[in-house]
Amino acid sequence: MFQSIKLRTLIAAVITLAAVYFFLPTLYPSLPASVKPYFLKNRIHLGLDLQGGMHLVLEVDTEKAMEGTVERLANALKEGLMEKRIRFRSVERKADNSISIELPGKEAQADLEKLLSEQFPDLEIKSTEAVEGREKVTLKFREKRIADMKKTTLDQSLETIRNRVDQFGVTEPEIIPQGDDRILIQLPGIKDPKRAIDLIGKTALLEFKLVDEEHSLEDALRGNVPAGSILMKGAREGGEKTSGRRDTMYLLKERTLLTGQSLENAQVKISDRFGEPYVAIKFNPQGAKDFDRITGENVNKRLAIILDGAVYSAPVIKERISGGDAQITGSFTMEDAKDLAIVLRAGSLPAPVKILEQRTVGPSLGQDSIDKGILSTIIGMLLVFVFIVIYYRWSGVVACLALLLNLVLLLGAMALFDATLTLPGIAGIVLTVGMAVDANVLIFERTREELRTGKTPRAAVDAGYTKAFLTIFDSNVTTLIAAVFLFQFGSGPVKGFAVTLTIGLIVSMFTAIFVTRIIFDYFTWTRKIEKLSI
Repeated sequence: MFQSIKLRTLIAAVITLAAVYFFLPTLYPSLPASVKPYFLKNRIHLGLDLQGGMHLVLEVDTEKAMEGTVERLANALKEGLMEKRIRFRSVERKADNSISIELPGKEAQADLEKLLSEQFPDLEIKSTEAVEGREKVTLKFREKRIADMKKTTLDQSLETIRNRVDQFGVTEPEIIPQGDDRILIQLPGIKDPKRAIDLIGKTALLEFKLVDEEHSLEDALRGNVPAGSILMKGAREGGEKTSGRRDTMYLLKERTLLTGQSLENAQVKISDRFGEPYVAIKFNPQGAKDFDRITGENVNKRLAIILDGAVYSAPVIKERISGGDAQITGSFTMEDAKDLAIVLRAGSLPAPVKILEQRTVGPSLGQDSIDKGILSTIIGMLLVFVFIVIYYRWSGVVACLALLLNLVLLLGAMALFDATLTLPGIAGIVLTVGMAVDANVLIFERTREELRTGKTPRAAVDAGYTKAFLTIFDSNVTTLIAAVFLFQFGSGPVKGFAVTLTIGLIVSMFTAIFVTRIIFDYFTWTRKIEKLSI
Protein backbone atom coordinates (compact mmCIF):
# COMPACT_ATOMS: atom_id res chain seq x y z
CA MET A 1 0.00 0.00 0.00
CA PHE A 2 2.74 2.47 1.02
CA GLN A 3 4.82 1.62 -2.07
CA SER A 4 2.75 4.17 -4.03
CA ILE A 5 4.53 7.53 -4.19
CA LYS A 6 1.24 9.34 -4.85
CA LEU A 7 -0.42 7.87 -1.74
CA ARG A 8 2.55 8.74 0.47
CA THR A 9 2.67 12.25 -0.97
CA LEU A 10 -1.04 12.67 -0.25
CA ILE A 11 -0.55 11.54 3.38
CA ALA A 12 2.35 13.97 3.88
CA ALA A 13 0.36 16.82 2.27
CA VAL A 14 -2.72 16.19 4.45
CA ILE A 15 -0.62 16.14 7.64
CA THR A 16 1.20 19.34 6.59
CA LEU A 17 -2.05 21.17 5.78
CA ALA A 18 -3.53 20.01 9.11
CA ALA A 19 -0.49 21.42 10.95
CA VAL A 20 -0.85 24.76 9.15
CA TYR A 21 -4.58 24.78 9.98
CA PHE A 22 -3.90 24.20 13.70
CA PHE A 23 -1.06 26.74 13.86
CA LEU A 24 -2.82 29.54 11.96
CA PRO A 25 -4.85 30.91 14.97
CA THR A 26 -1.57 31.23 16.90
CA LEU A 27 0.22 32.93 14.01
CA TYR A 28 -2.70 35.29 13.32
CA PRO A 29 -4.72 35.75 16.56
CA SER A 30 -6.98 38.35 14.93
CA LEU A 31 -8.46 36.23 12.17
CA PRO A 32 -11.41 37.76 10.27
CA ALA A 33 -14.75 37.18 11.99
CA SER A 34 -16.07 35.44 8.86
CA VAL A 35 -13.53 32.59 9.04
CA LYS A 36 -12.84 32.45 12.81
CA PRO A 37 -15.68 29.95 13.55
CA TYR A 38 -14.02 27.44 11.20
CA PHE A 39 -10.82 27.29 13.28
CA LEU A 40 -10.19 25.63 16.65
CA LYS A 41 -9.74 27.76 19.76
CA ASN A 42 -6.61 25.77 20.62
CA ARG A 43 -3.36 27.66 20.24
CA ILE A 44 0.19 27.86 21.58
CA HIS A 45 0.31 29.73 24.87
CA LEU A 46 3.39 31.60 26.04
CA GLY A 47 4.87 30.65 29.39
CA LEU A 48 5.79 32.94 32.27
CA ASP A 49 9.33 33.58 30.98
CA LEU A 50 8.06 34.64 27.53
CA GLN A 51 4.76 36.36 28.28
CA GLY A 52 5.66 37.92 31.61
CA GLY A 53 3.71 37.35 34.80
CA MET A 54 4.23 36.32 38.40
CA HIS A 55 6.06 33.50 40.20
CA LEU A 56 5.08 32.70 43.79
CA VAL A 57 6.16 30.14 46.37
CA LEU A 58 3.69 29.83 49.26
CA GLU A 59 4.14 28.09 52.59
CA VAL A 60 1.02 26.51 54.09
CA ASP A 61 0.84 26.84 57.87
CA THR A 62 -0.20 23.24 58.52
CA GLU A 63 0.35 23.66 62.27
CA LYS A 64 -2.36 26.34 62.34
CA ALA A 65 -4.75 23.94 60.64
CA MET A 66 -3.88 21.35 63.27
CA GLU A 67 -4.82 23.84 66.01
CA GLY A 68 -8.34 24.20 64.62
CA THR A 69 -8.75 20.45 64.20
CA VAL A 70 -7.55 19.72 67.75
CA GLU A 71 -9.85 22.45 69.14
CA ARG A 72 -12.88 20.93 67.42
CA LEU A 73 -11.86 17.46 68.56
CA ALA A 74 -11.49 18.65 72.16
CA ASN A 75 -15.07 19.99 72.05
CA ALA A 76 -16.31 16.74 70.51
CA LEU A 77 -14.47 14.77 73.18
CA LYS A 78 -16.05 16.89 75.92
CA GLU A 79 -19.52 16.18 74.46
CA GLY A 80 -18.68 12.47 74.21
CA LEU A 81 -17.64 12.32 77.86
CA MET A 82 -20.89 13.98 78.93
CA GLU A 83 -22.97 11.71 76.69
CA LYS A 84 -21.34 8.59 78.17
CA ARG A 85 -21.66 10.07 81.69
CA ILE A 86 -17.93 9.82 82.30
CA ARG A 87 -16.89 12.16 85.11
CA PHE A 88 -14.17 14.73 84.28
CA ARG A 89 -13.01 18.06 85.64
CA SER A 90 -11.68 19.77 82.45
CA VAL A 91 -10.82 19.21 78.77
CA GLU A 92 -8.51 21.70 77.05
CA ARG A 93 -6.19 22.01 74.09
CA LYS A 94 -2.54 22.70 74.86
CA ALA A 95 -0.07 24.79 72.85
CA ASP A 96 1.66 21.65 71.48
CA ASN A 97 -1.68 20.50 69.96
CA SER A 98 -2.24 17.90 72.66
CA ILE A 99 -5.47 17.53 74.65
CA SER A 100 -5.30 17.51 78.43
CA ILE A 101 -8.12 15.82 80.36
CA GLU A 102 -8.40 15.99 84.13
CA LEU A 103 -10.26 13.05 85.65
CA PRO A 104 -11.48 12.81 89.28
CA GLY A 105 -9.75 9.45 89.79
CA LYS A 106 -8.04 6.48 88.14
CA GLU A 107 -11.30 4.53 87.81
CA ALA A 108 -12.53 6.98 85.14
CA GLN A 109 -9.48 6.29 82.94
CA ALA A 110 -10.79 2.88 81.85
CA ASP A 111 -14.04 4.50 80.68
CA LEU A 112 -12.01 7.14 78.81
CA GLU A 113 -9.94 4.47 77.04
CA LYS A 114 -13.13 2.70 75.95
CA LEU A 115 -14.57 5.97 74.59
CA LEU A 116 -11.35 6.65 72.66
CA SER A 117 -11.37 3.20 71.05
CA GLU A 118 -15.03 3.51 70.05
CA GLN A 119 -15.29 7.14 68.87
CA PHE A 120 -11.80 8.67 68.67
CA PRO A 121 -9.43 6.03 67.19
CA ASP A 122 -7.02 8.73 65.93
CA LEU A 123 -6.17 9.75 69.51
CA GLU A 124 -3.81 7.89 71.81
CA ILE A 125 -2.82 8.38 75.44
CA LYS A 126 0.70 9.79 75.62
CA SER A 127 1.04 10.18 79.36
CA THR A 128 -0.87 10.00 82.65
CA GLU A 129 0.00 11.85 85.84
CA ALA A 130 -1.48 11.67 89.32
CA VAL A 131 -1.93 15.14 90.85
CA GLU A 132 -3.47 15.43 94.35
CA GLY A 133 -5.68 12.39 93.93
CA ARG A 134 -6.74 13.35 90.39
CA GLU A 135 -5.61 11.82 87.09
CA LYS A 136 -4.24 14.13 84.37
CA VAL A 137 -4.31 12.39 80.97
CA THR A 138 -2.55 13.81 77.90
CA LEU A 139 -3.86 12.77 74.46
CA LYS A 140 -2.19 13.28 71.09
CA PHE A 141 -2.90 12.34 67.49
CA ARG A 142 -1.20 9.23 66.20
CA GLU A 143 1.87 10.03 64.02
CA LYS A 144 0.35 8.54 60.86
CA ARG A 145 -2.81 10.59 61.36
CA ILE A 146 -0.76 13.79 61.79
CA ALA A 147 1.06 13.13 58.49
CA ASP A 148 -2.28 12.42 56.73
CA MET A 149 -3.83 15.62 58.12
CA LYS A 150 -0.91 17.77 56.96
CA LYS A 151 -1.06 16.22 53.48
CA THR A 152 -4.82 16.77 53.35
CA THR A 153 -4.33 20.42 54.39
CA LEU A 154 -1.80 20.92 51.56
CA ASP A 155 -4.07 19.19 49.01
CA GLN A 156 -7.10 21.27 50.08
CA SER A 157 -5.05 24.48 49.90
CA LEU A 158 -3.84 23.52 46.44
CA GLU A 159 -7.37 22.84 45.19
CA THR A 160 -8.79 26.02 46.73
CA ILE A 161 -6.04 28.20 45.22
CA ARG A 162 -6.52 26.50 41.84
CA ASN A 163 -10.27 27.23 41.95
CA ARG A 164 -9.61 30.89 42.79
CA VAL A 165 -7.03 31.30 40.01
CA ASP A 166 -9.35 29.62 37.47
CA GLN A 167 -12.14 32.09 38.35
CA PHE A 168 -9.64 34.98 38.24
CA GLY A 169 -9.20 34.24 34.52
CA VAL A 170 -5.48 33.40 34.19
CA THR A 171 -4.61 31.28 31.13
CA GLU A 172 -2.43 28.20 31.69
CA PRO A 173 -1.55 28.72 35.37
CA GLU A 174 1.02 26.39 36.92
CA ILE A 175 0.02 25.36 40.47
CA ILE A 176 1.97 22.43 41.91
CA PRO A 177 2.99 21.20 45.39
CA GLN A 178 6.61 21.46 46.53
CA GLY A 179 7.65 19.32 49.46
CA ASP A 180 5.34 18.81 52.43
CA ASP A 181 4.08 22.36 52.99
CA ARG A 182 4.83 24.53 49.95
CA ILE A 183 2.98 25.43 46.75
CA LEU A 184 4.56 26.80 43.55
CA ILE A 185 2.34 29.15 41.54
CA GLN A 186 3.15 30.63 38.12
CA LEU A 187 0.65 33.04 36.58
CA PRO A 188 1.58 33.99 32.98
CA GLY A 189 0.24 37.29 31.65
CA ILE A 190 -1.09 38.53 35.00
CA LYS A 191 -1.86 42.27 34.82
CA ASP A 192 -2.40 43.10 38.49
CA PRO A 193 0.06 41.15 40.71
CA LYS A 194 -1.09 42.79 43.96
CA ARG A 195 -4.72 41.87 43.37
CA ALA A 196 -3.69 38.30 42.52
CA ILE A 197 -1.66 38.00 45.75
CA ASP A 198 -4.57 39.34 47.82
CA LEU A 199 -6.95 36.90 46.13
CA ILE A 200 -4.68 33.86 46.52
CA GLY A 201 -3.55 34.55 50.08
CA LYS A 202 -6.93 35.46 51.57
CA THR A 203 -7.97 32.75 54.03
CA ALA A 204 -11.66 33.60 53.39
CA LEU A 205 -12.98 32.15 56.61
CA LEU A 206 -16.63 33.28 56.72
CA GLU A 207 -18.35 33.18 60.13
CA PHE A 208 -21.66 34.31 61.61
CA LYS A 209 -21.69 35.36 65.29
CA LEU A 210 -24.22 37.22 67.43
CA VAL A 211 -23.34 40.70 68.67
CA ASP A 212 -23.11 40.78 72.49
CA GLU A 213 -25.62 43.48 73.39
CA GLU A 214 -25.95 42.38 77.03
CA HIS A 215 -22.58 43.84 78.05
CA SER A 216 -20.94 47.23 77.59
CA LEU A 217 -18.58 47.67 74.64
CA GLU A 218 -16.82 50.50 76.52
CA ASP A 219 -16.05 48.20 79.46
CA ALA A 220 -14.74 45.55 77.08
CA LEU A 221 -12.47 48.12 75.36
CA ARG A 222 -11.04 48.95 78.81
CA GLY A 223 -10.05 45.31 79.20
CA ASN A 224 -13.11 43.90 80.94
CA VAL A 225 -14.15 41.42 78.26
CA PRO A 226 -16.91 39.17 79.67
CA ALA A 227 -16.53 35.40 79.60
CA GLY A 228 -17.89 33.86 76.39
CA SER A 229 -17.42 37.08 74.38
CA ILE A 230 -14.63 38.49 72.20
CA LEU A 231 -13.63 41.86 70.75
CA MET A 232 -13.27 42.10 66.98
CA LYS A 233 -12.38 44.88 64.56
CA GLY A 234 -14.63 45.96 61.74
CA ALA A 235 -13.36 45.92 58.16
CA ARG A 236 -12.23 49.30 56.88
CA GLU A 237 -14.78 51.07 54.73
CA GLY A 238 -14.04 50.41 51.07
CA GLY A 239 -11.71 47.51 51.91
CA GLU A 240 -7.99 47.75 52.50
CA LYS A 241 -7.47 50.37 49.81
CA THR A 242 -9.05 53.08 51.93
CA SER A 243 -6.99 54.20 54.89
CA GLY A 244 -7.16 56.95 57.50
CA ARG A 245 -10.41 55.72 59.09
CA ARG A 246 -10.32 54.20 62.53
CA ASP A 247 -11.67 50.66 62.69
CA THR A 248 -15.00 50.12 64.42
CA MET A 249 -14.86 47.63 67.28
CA TYR A 250 -17.51 45.00 68.01
CA LEU A 251 -18.23 42.93 71.08
CA LEU A 252 -19.36 39.51 69.86
CA LYS A 253 -20.47 36.21 71.33
CA GLU A 254 -17.55 33.79 71.03
CA ARG A 255 -19.65 30.94 69.68
CA THR A 256 -19.74 30.64 65.87
CA LEU A 257 -23.29 29.90 64.68
CA LEU A 258 -22.53 29.21 61.00
CA THR A 259 -19.46 29.13 58.71
CA GLY A 260 -18.71 29.50 55.01
CA GLN A 261 -18.60 25.70 54.63
CA SER A 262 -22.39 25.88 54.34
CA LEU A 263 -22.25 28.16 51.25
CA GLU A 264 -23.46 27.04 47.86
CA ASN A 265 -22.86 30.21 45.79
CA ALA A 266 -21.76 33.85 46.03
CA GLN A 267 -22.45 36.55 43.42
CA VAL A 268 -21.90 40.29 43.06
CA LYS A 269 -25.09 42.36 42.83
CA ILE A 270 -25.91 46.07 42.79
CA SER A 271 -28.08 47.65 45.50
CA ASP A 272 -31.33 49.16 44.14
CA ARG A 273 -31.32 51.97 46.72
CA PHE A 274 -27.72 53.15 46.72
CA GLY A 275 -26.29 51.66 43.53
CA GLU A 276 -23.44 50.06 45.51
CA PRO A 277 -22.14 46.53 44.92
CA TYR A 278 -22.70 43.85 47.53
CA VAL A 279 -22.13 40.09 47.70
CA ALA A 280 -25.27 37.94 47.64
CA ILE A 281 -24.70 34.52 49.22
CA LYS A 282 -26.80 31.37 49.04
CA PHE A 283 -26.52 28.51 51.52
CA ASN A 284 -26.71 24.82 50.69
CA PRO A 285 -29.82 22.92 51.92
CA GLN A 286 -28.35 22.16 55.37
CA GLY A 287 -26.96 25.69 55.68
CA ALA A 288 -30.35 27.14 54.71
CA LYS A 289 -32.03 25.14 57.50
CA ASP A 290 -29.43 26.30 60.02
CA PHE A 291 -29.73 29.94 58.87
CA ASP A 292 -33.52 29.72 59.11
CA ARG A 293 -33.27 28.38 62.68
CA ILE A 294 -30.61 30.94 63.74
CA THR A 295 -32.56 33.94 62.44
CA GLY A 296 -35.82 32.59 63.88
CA GLU A 297 -34.30 32.23 67.35
CA ASN A 298 -32.63 35.65 67.33
CA VAL A 299 -35.18 38.13 65.94
CA ASN A 300 -34.35 41.77 66.83
CA LYS A 301 -30.74 40.79 67.61
CA ARG A 302 -27.68 41.79 65.55
CA LEU A 303 -25.90 39.09 63.55
CA ALA A 304 -22.27 39.86 62.66
CA ILE A 305 -20.94 38.68 59.28
CA ILE A 306 -17.19 38.06 59.69
CA LEU A 307 -14.54 37.38 57.07
CA ASP A 308 -10.98 36.55 58.13
CA GLY A 309 -11.45 37.95 61.61
CA ALA A 310 -13.01 41.28 60.55
CA VAL A 311 -16.69 42.25 60.84
CA TYR A 312 -18.04 43.36 57.46
CA SER A 313 -21.54 44.12 58.66
CA ALA A 314 -23.77 43.48 61.70
CA PRO A 315 -27.40 43.95 60.62
CA VAL A 316 -30.43 43.54 62.91
CA ILE A 317 -32.44 40.36 62.28
CA LYS A 318 -35.93 41.79 61.73
CA GLU A 319 -37.63 38.48 60.97
CA ARG A 320 -36.94 34.81 60.28
CA ILE A 321 -35.03 34.47 56.98
CA SER A 322 -36.01 31.36 55.01
CA GLY A 323 -34.75 30.19 51.62
CA GLY A 324 -31.03 30.35 52.50
CA ASP A 325 -30.28 33.79 50.98
CA ALA A 326 -28.27 36.55 52.67
CA GLN A 327 -26.01 39.42 51.67
CA ILE A 328 -22.68 40.90 52.73
CA THR A 329 -22.40 44.67 52.54
CA GLY A 330 -19.54 46.96 53.48
CA SER A 331 -19.08 49.85 51.05
CA PHE A 332 -17.25 47.63 48.53
CA THR A 333 -15.70 48.75 45.30
CA MET A 334 -16.79 46.57 42.36
CA GLU A 335 -13.33 44.93 42.26
CA ASP A 336 -13.41 44.17 46.01
CA ALA A 337 -16.89 42.65 45.72
CA LYS A 338 -15.84 40.46 42.75
CA ASP A 339 -12.75 39.19 44.57
CA LEU A 340 -14.76 38.45 47.73
CA ALA A 341 -17.33 36.51 45.68
CA ILE A 342 -14.50 34.50 44.04
CA VAL A 343 -12.90 33.44 47.33
CA LEU A 344 -16.27 32.58 48.87
CA ARG A 345 -17.23 30.43 45.86
CA ALA A 346 -13.82 28.72 45.85
CA GLY A 347 -14.01 28.07 49.60
CA SER A 348 -11.82 29.06 52.49
CA LEU A 349 -8.23 27.93 52.82
CA PRO A 350 -7.86 25.26 55.52
CA ALA A 351 -4.77 27.07 56.85
CA PRO A 352 -3.09 30.48 56.45
CA VAL A 353 -0.44 30.79 53.72
CA LYS A 354 2.75 32.84 53.75
CA ILE A 355 4.60 34.12 50.66
CA LEU A 356 8.19 32.85 50.75
CA GLU A 357 9.24 33.95 47.27
CA GLN A 358 7.77 36.38 44.77
CA ARG A 359 9.13 37.26 41.34
CA THR A 360 7.54 39.31 38.60
CA VAL A 361 8.62 38.98 34.96
CA GLY A 362 7.82 42.09 32.92
CA PRO A 363 6.34 41.82 29.39
CA SER A 364 9.37 43.62 27.92
CA LEU A 365 11.74 41.02 29.41
CA GLY A 366 9.46 38.27 28.07
CA GLN A 367 9.49 39.81 24.57
CA ASP A 368 13.28 40.03 24.72
CA SER A 369 13.39 36.29 25.53
CA ILE A 370 11.09 35.56 22.58
CA ASP A 371 13.25 37.59 20.19
CA LYS A 372 16.45 35.92 21.35
CA GLY A 373 14.85 32.48 21.28
CA ILE A 374 13.65 32.96 17.69
CA LEU A 375 17.06 34.36 16.70
CA SER A 376 18.89 31.39 18.25
CA THR A 377 16.58 28.96 16.41
CA ILE A 378 17.11 30.73 13.07
CA ILE A 379 20.91 30.92 13.49
CA GLY A 380 21.05 27.26 14.56
CA MET A 381 19.00 26.15 11.55
CA LEU A 382 21.00 28.29 9.11
CA LEU A 383 24.30 26.86 10.34
CA VAL A 384 22.90 23.34 10.05
CA PHE A 385 21.61 24.12 6.53
CA VAL A 386 24.97 25.48 5.37
CA PHE A 387 26.91 22.52 6.73
CA ILE A 388 24.56 19.83 5.46
CA VAL A 389 24.24 21.34 1.97
CA ILE A 390 28.04 21.66 1.62
CA TYR A 391 28.66 18.16 2.92
CA TYR A 392 25.75 16.26 1.28
CA ARG A 393 25.04 18.53 -1.73
CA TRP A 394 21.55 18.07 -3.26
CA SER A 395 20.68 15.40 -0.72
CA GLY A 396 21.44 18.03 1.92
CA VAL A 397 18.84 20.32 0.32
CA VAL A 398 16.26 17.54 0.75
CA ALA A 399 17.23 17.27 4.44
CA CYS A 400 16.86 21.05 4.82
CA LEU A 401 13.34 20.94 3.38
CA ALA A 402 12.52 18.17 5.86
CA LEU A 403 13.84 20.35 8.71
CA LEU A 404 11.58 23.24 7.69
CA LEU A 405 8.61 20.88 7.49
CA ASN A 406 9.64 19.47 10.87
CA LEU A 407 9.30 22.95 12.42
CA VAL A 408 5.86 23.52 10.83
CA LEU A 409 4.54 20.14 12.06
CA LEU A 410 6.00 20.71 15.54
CA LEU A 411 4.29 24.09 15.94
CA GLY A 412 1.02 22.71 14.55
CA ALA A 413 1.05 19.80 17.01
CA MET A 414 1.79 22.15 19.95
CA ALA A 415 -1.15 24.35 18.94
CA LEU A 416 -3.44 21.31 18.65
CA PHE A 417 -2.58 20.18 22.19
CA ASP A 418 -2.93 23.70 23.65
CA ALA A 419 0.71 23.48 24.75
CA THR A 420 2.61 26.23 26.54
CA LEU A 421 5.85 27.46 24.97
CA THR A 422 8.60 28.43 27.40
CA LEU A 423 12.25 29.49 26.95
CA PRO A 424 13.41 25.92 27.75
CA GLY A 425 10.79 24.82 25.23
CA ILE A 426 12.57 26.83 22.54
CA ALA A 427 15.76 25.02 23.59
CA GLY A 428 13.86 21.77 23.03
CA ILE A 429 12.98 22.91 19.49
CA VAL A 430 16.66 23.66 18.76
CA LEU A 431 17.60 20.21 20.10
CA THR A 432 14.93 18.65 17.91
CA VAL A 433 16.56 20.23 14.86
CA GLY A 434 19.80 18.47 15.82
CA MET A 435 18.03 15.15 16.34
CA ALA A 436 16.32 15.44 12.94
CA VAL A 437 19.66 16.14 11.23
CA ASP A 438 21.19 13.17 13.07
CA ALA A 439 18.61 10.86 11.47
CA ASN A 440 19.37 12.21 7.99
CA VAL A 441 23.13 11.88 8.56
CA LEU A 442 22.71 8.20 9.47
CA ILE A 443 20.62 7.56 6.33
CA PHE A 444 22.97 9.46 4.04
CA GLU A 445 26.11 7.73 5.38
CA ARG A 446 24.49 4.31 4.97
CA THR A 447 23.47 5.23 1.43
CA ARG A 448 27.04 6.34 0.63
CA GLU A 449 28.37 2.98 1.83
CA GLU A 450 25.94 1.15 -0.45
CA LEU A 451 26.91 3.33 -3.43
CA ARG A 452 30.61 2.50 -2.84
CA THR A 453 29.79 -1.21 -3.22
CA GLY A 454 28.53 -0.46 -6.75
CA LYS A 455 24.78 -0.56 -6.15
CA THR A 456 22.37 1.53 -8.23
CA PRO A 457 20.97 4.76 -6.68
CA ARG A 458 17.59 3.10 -6.15
CA ALA A 459 19.06 0.05 -4.41
CA ALA A 460 21.44 2.22 -2.35
CA VAL A 461 18.62 4.47 -1.13
CA ASP A 462 16.48 1.47 -0.24
CA ALA A 463 19.30 -0.19 1.69
CA GLY A 464 20.31 3.08 3.37
CA TYR A 465 16.83 3.72 4.79
CA THR A 466 16.32 0.06 5.79
CA LYS A 467 19.64 -0.33 7.63
CA ALA A 468 19.50 3.08 9.34
CA PHE A 469 15.91 2.73 10.55
CA LEU A 470 16.59 0.58 13.63
CA THR A 471 19.43 2.85 14.79
CA ILE A 472 17.26 5.97 14.35
CA PHE A 473 14.33 4.32 16.08
CA ASP A 474 16.47 3.17 19.01
CA SER A 475 18.08 6.60 19.61
CA ASN A 476 14.76 8.44 19.37
CA VAL A 477 12.85 6.05 21.64
CA THR A 478 15.51 6.21 24.39
CA THR A 479 15.45 10.02 24.24
CA LEU A 480 11.64 9.93 24.23
CA ILE A 481 11.59 7.84 27.43
CA ALA A 482 13.81 10.43 29.14
CA ALA A 483 11.53 13.24 27.91
CA VAL A 484 8.43 11.48 29.31
CA PHE A 485 10.06 11.23 32.76
CA LEU A 486 11.08 14.89 32.59
CA PHE A 487 7.47 15.82 31.88
CA GLN A 488 6.09 13.57 34.62
CA PHE A 489 8.39 14.66 37.43
CA GLY A 490 9.66 18.08 36.32
CA SER A 491 8.32 21.51 37.19
CA GLY A 492 7.21 24.31 34.79
CA PRO A 493 10.39 25.09 32.77
CA VAL A 494 11.47 21.43 32.67
CA LYS A 495 8.00 20.40 31.48
CA GLY A 496 8.17 23.02 28.71
CA PHE A 497 11.41 21.50 27.49
CA ALA A 498 9.98 17.97 27.69
CA VAL A 499 6.83 18.88 25.71
CA THR A 500 8.66 20.35 22.72
CA LEU A 501 11.28 17.58 22.78
CA THR A 502 8.65 14.82 22.85
CA ILE A 503 6.57 16.26 20.01
CA GLY A 504 9.74 17.16 18.09
CA LEU A 505 11.14 13.62 18.27
CA ILE A 506 7.95 12.07 16.88
CA VAL A 507 7.71 14.67 14.12
CA SER A 508 11.41 14.39 13.20
CA MET A 509 11.08 10.64 12.66
CA PHE A 510 8.16 11.28 10.31
CA THR A 511 9.99 13.94 8.27
CA ALA A 512 13.43 12.25 8.25
CA ILE A 513 12.21 8.75 7.36
CA PHE A 514 8.84 9.15 5.64
CA VAL A 515 8.95 12.53 3.85
CA THR A 516 12.55 12.48 2.59
CA ARG A 517 12.04 8.91 1.34
CA ILE A 518 9.20 10.15 -0.90
CA ILE A 519 11.55 12.65 -2.58
CA PHE A 520 14.37 10.12 -3.07
CA ASP A 521 11.96 7.47 -4.38
CA TYR A 522 10.52 9.97 -6.83
CA PHE A 523 13.94 10.70 -8.35
CA THR A 524 15.21 7.08 -8.26
CA TRP A 525 11.95 5.37 -9.32
CA THR A 526 10.17 7.86 -11.57
CA ARG A 527 13.01 9.99 -12.90
CA LYS A 528 15.45 7.02 -12.78
CA ILE A 529 18.50 9.18 -12.15
CA GLU A 530 21.81 7.39 -12.73
CA LYS A 531 23.87 9.35 -10.19
CA LEU A 532 22.88 10.42 -6.68
CA SER A 533 24.18 13.79 -5.43
CA ILE A 534 25.16 12.73 -1.90
